[in-house]
Amino acid sequence: MKRNLTIASRLREVFLEGHWIANTNYKEQLLSLTWQQAIQKVGNLNTIAALTYHVNYYLAGLLDAFENGKLTISDKNSFNLPEISSEEDWNRLVTYFLNNAEKFSNQVEQMDDSIFDQAFFDEKYGSYLRNIEGVIEHSYYHLGQISLIKKMII
Repeated sequence: MKRNLTIASRLREVFLEGHWIANTNYKEQLLSLTWQQAIQKVGNLNTIAALTYHVNYYLAGLLDAFENGKLTISDKNSFNLPEISSEEDWNRLVTYFLNNAEKFSNQVEQMDDSIFDQAFFDEKYGSYLRNIEGVIEHSYYHLGQISLIKKMII
């Protein structure tokens, strides 16, 4: 299997349809929450809504970078969640996230295999492969947090 197909499959696994690594995925976790549950604080942990926004911030930023050729996202903005005060707000965030997850997976699936060894916008960031694998690892990390927080509030 070509790397693009393998990596796209791993992205879909964590975001949209998988059960192999975590026995769940973002779509499954997020669609079963109310907006009140999504914003519920547990101690000093981030809310599920904040974690969803955070992971989506990077997906949206990378999609923009793929399209425009410039990486403009900054870690300092990755938790700037707008207020969630209704089911509509929560559904908007979840829909945006899931759409970006699908777009990102599709984008990776369309990449030529040779791009994975190239510098990711700037050599200081390493290769495309390293960064896209980082998206997967980062996403599983936060999926674990979401799963645990969800168990604490439900």
